Amino acid sequence: MSLSSHLQELKKKHRSLSTAVEEMQRSPSSDGLHVAELKKQKLRLKEEISRLSSELH
Repeated sequence: MSLSSHLQELKKKHRSLSTAVEEMQRSPSSDGLHVAELKKQKLRLKEEISRLSSELH
């Protein structure tokens, strides 16, 4: 897998997590710990995307 395609996959996963977090936060019965874990995953992806983007350019 090329760096560019890997980067696109990471961005896709980040968008998916963003959507999941938004949906869970709208739900009154959402689990705060699960939301926090998703946010941590999202942050790790964002950091990886930034790192790879800087390598690509």
